[in-house]
Amino acid sequence: MFKRLVPFYEKRYKLLMVITVIMLLAFSGVLIVNKVRTGEFITKDVSLKGGLLITMHTDKQLNLQEIEKNLGTELGSSVSIKQMQALGGAGLGYSFTIEEGVDSDKALSAISKVTGLELGKGSYTIEQVSSGLSSTFWKSTLISIGAAFLLMSIVVLLFFRLPIPAFAVILCGFSNLIGTLAIMNLIGIRLSVGGVAALLMLLGYSVDTDILLSTRALKRTEKSINERIFSSVSTGMTMELTAIAAMTVLWVVSPADVLKQIASILIIGLTLDIPNTWIQNGGIMRWYLEHKEGKK
Repeated sequence: MFKRLVPFYEKRYKLLMVITVIMLLAFSGVLIVNKVRTGEFITKDVSLKGGLLITMHTDKQLNLQEIEKNLGTELGSSVSIKQMQALGGAGLGYSFTIEEGVDSDKALSAISKVTGLELGKGSYTIEQVSSGLSSTFWKSTLISIGAAFLLMSIVVLLFFRLPIPAFAVILCGFSNLIGTLAIMNLIGIRLSVGGVAALLMLLGYSVDTDILLSTRALKRTEKSINERIFSSVSTGMTMELTAIAAMTVLWVVSPADVLKQIASILIIGLTLDIPNTWIQNGGIMRWYLEHKEGKK
């Protein structure tokens, strides 16, 4: 399969690299637009923003759009509702996300009124997060991601001792992160605490494939540049497609919103890692090696 792509890649690898740069700029634009419209680059849920999360267990079918509208009017606040489902589509209940500023008793009363359900003891759970606590946690999250990039940069630079290959690895991780956050905004995924863990996992996956590519391209000097790059593609693509398949199964079978979000983020990020590693990083490595060793 990959052998058929060699002639096309040899002639157009620089053009393909430009496409990945355009993707990065477009995704950055999405985050900037979201910042202008909402005041934040990424839409966060109550665990990072503050508010109420009420989980209600029932097998009754509800009109989510109508209830969201009516409940938002009743409470005078932004409301988001998701249905929780088990494997096979059986309904387990609903989760209500309500922005901070609404009293829990008032929220329960409004939910009961709008849905027509009686919220008896044991039929629901409430999680309340203060804006101060969530703000502190968000700042810690940004520090953690920044520290991860810094330490990753140091380790990669020390390992290769070459600035351009090290830059290519960091650029790929950055491109994956920006692209994933942008797509989350576009499809309406609100970042949660579990989502932050998924983003850090994504950086680890990204470094794995980039290290594989860079190590084979730089160390196996007995082979041609193309042979080195394409030998890593087969192994790396197998790793990524296996991880995507596993996360897809998790997304399908899990009724938990946190696990679904982790799976969604990793599916998006690993899919973006394919062009960012094998086209963007691969192109940079090819360009670097051609100038260093001379065209073969």
